[in-house]
Formats: sequence, C-alpha cells, structure tokens
Amino acid sequence: MDFLEAANEIGFSHIVEFDPKILEARDAVRAMCAEDRCRVYGKNWSCPPNCGTVEECQAKMSSYNKGILLQTTGNLKSVIDVLGYKNVGDKHNELVYKLFDNLKSQGAEFLLLGAGGCRRCKKCAYPEPCRMPGKSVSSMEGYGLLVSQVCKDAGAEYTYGDKTITYSACLLYNE
Repeated sequence: MDFLEAANEIGFSHIVEFDPKILEARDAVRAMCAEDRCRVYGKNWSCPPNCGTVEECQAKMSSYNKGILLQTTGNLKSVIDVLGYKNVGDKHNELVYKLFDNLKSQGAEFLLLGAGGCRRCKKCAYPEPCRMPGKSVSSMEGYGLLVSQVCKDAGAEYTYGDKTITYSACLLYNE
C-alpha cells in the first residue's frame, strides 16, 4: 500500500512525510482538553478521556515507523472569519474521512489523527455505544500533541500567511 500516494490523491493542501519519533504526547496539551473549551471533553468517544491516557496514546503512536502530516489551508475574508474557519475545517474533515475510508477499504493498518474530535456523527452517541465503531478519528490534540510543534518538527509550516487558516492531521503507519 502506498500511503503517500493515497494521501496525495485526496486533495490536501500540504503533505509532509515525517518520522513518528518526533511525536510527543504531552500532559499539558491534555490539560487544555480538560478545560473543555471545545465542549466535548468526556462527551465524545474519540476525545479525552475516552481516547486513552497520555501514556496509552504515546505508546500507540510509537508503534508506527512512518508518518505523513496532512494539512488543509484556506483563505479567510478577515483575520476573524468564523464561517471561513468552519468551512475550511469541514473541508479538512471531509478529506480526512475520505482518506480513512479509502485506506480501510483496502485493508490497511494505520492510525489517523485529525483536527478536533470525531465529527462523523452530527452528535456523538456517547455514553451510548459508538454508531460507527472502527471509523472514529481522534484528534492530534486529544492524543496530547501540540500541533504547532509537530508541524515545526516535521518541517512544515503551521501558518501560511495572513488571512489563512490551516487544519492539520497526521497519518501513522508501518512500512
């Protein structure tokens, strides 16, 4: 399976290969999740604390030897363009789920971490059983990753200029 080719076919704005050894699950990032600014902490199967402890997330990420950073960048009408943020975020999630489904349909083994918690369902079924077991996507932040640091360590930009927004995801796999 050529993961890089599969990612390129989907249409992300930027794709950068990296060594997963750069990934560091941080307690401080998880603590930010616990502040519940996004209002899904403890309310979504793919978000903390339901996605595993920081140590469990680190162990899972460390089990892979290849990584690809996937970014979707869009232009905004102004520095604060809430609709623009939403539209680019929705597009990014659409690309992430398309890649996920494509790889799964080919029987690939991988870990795909997106931007924000899983949004496959309009509202997560939590605490009821997941409606799409095996298809949910946890977030980079939920796994304790400081996205700006991951971008820097991978050799990618975190921002691509004024009046732009970039969402990041990472695909981990073994060669």
